[in-house]
Amino acid sequence: MSYSARLDALKQRHASLESRIQDEDQRPRPDSDALMRLKLEKLHLKEEMEKISTLVD
Repeated sequence: MSYSARLDALKQRHASLESRIQDEDQRPRPDSDALMRLKLEKLHLKEEMEKISTLVD
């Protein structure tokens, strides 16, 4: 998989996680553990995207 294809896949996953975080946060009783896991995964994706973007440029 090329760097740009990997970056695109990570961006899609990042957007999906953002949507899941918003959905969970809108629930009457959000699951704080689930939110923490989703946000942590989103952060890891962002860090990986930043590393790859330096290789693509």
